[in-house]
Amino acid sequence: MPTREFAIRQAARRLPAAQIRSAATEAARRGRRQLALLVPLLAGVIVAYGYRRQLLGVDEPVRIAVAAILILLGWSVARNVGRLLQPWFDSRLEPGTAGMTGFFVQLVTLATAALVGLRLAGLDPGTLAAGAGFTAIVIGLATQQTFGNIFAGVVLVSARPFQVGERVRFAGFGMDIEGTVAGHGLLYVTLYDGDDPVLIPNNQVLAMSARPIREPDAVDMRARLPVSVDPRAVQRTVDDAVTVPTKGPPHVELEELDGSEVVVRVRATPRVPDDGGRLAHDVLQAVAGFG
Repeated sequence: MPTREFAIRQAARRLPAAQIRSAATEAARRGRRQLALLVPLLAGVIVAYGYRRQLLGVDEPVRIAVAAILILLGWSVARNVGRLLQPWFDSRLEPGTAGMTGFFVQLVTLATAALVGLRLAGLDPGTLAAGAGFTAIVIGLATQQTFGNIFAGVVLVSARPFQVGERVRFAGFGMDIEGTVAGHGLLYVTLYDGDDPVLIPNNQVLAMSARPIREPDAVDMRARLPVSVDPRAVQRTVDDAVTVPTKGPPHVELEELDGSEVVVRVRATPRVPDDGGRLAHDVLQAVAGFG
């Protein structure tokens, strides 16, 4: 009897929600550990600021240094607060809404930390920029990419060309990247291609073409069967065996004749992406009976 050979291709289009939650939970653990270190460090900076004259004997340079340190620490606090709260958002909101909410929590926390740092140091942002022009220019050039990514992130979250949990293909800058969006960050959009994370800067994502892949996976199966098998019988059996709604009827075609065997190809697309596994099972069971 000829050897039966079956090959079913069904690439995963969407990252399972459980995997997104697992990644968010692991990030929350890291965020909790880092916050445990950052909070005492923030307290230490504030205490040192209160005793600046006794410790260093100067005032204005310490104010500027404290403002810069608090803004940098506030950046880390904002990221980790977002990580810590993301699992809570994921459990109560839709993936797209949860990702958008997490981004705005980070943004608001960062803005609050920056304003508190400047006010605590007794500095007005406008006065600082006008009175220290050279410093402002240097800082502005150094942080141009950072602020560009933040503003690009705001535009992406507001326009919502894609959502967390969707499979998206990005093209541009000589790159062609496809993955499932797992989160919007202040600087990066995080994708997962299988188990591998991919980080793309927000400003590049905004400039690239983005194509959400919302079409469910098609089951594309090649079966090597005896030459005596009638493809019309295979078509009828597959039609009867498929128990999930499909986009159009399953299609069976004779692809190749190889001596005493034929290669039959079966294609079918489920209406609901989660039915892909059941559809593949139904097709396999139907064709396996012709061996």
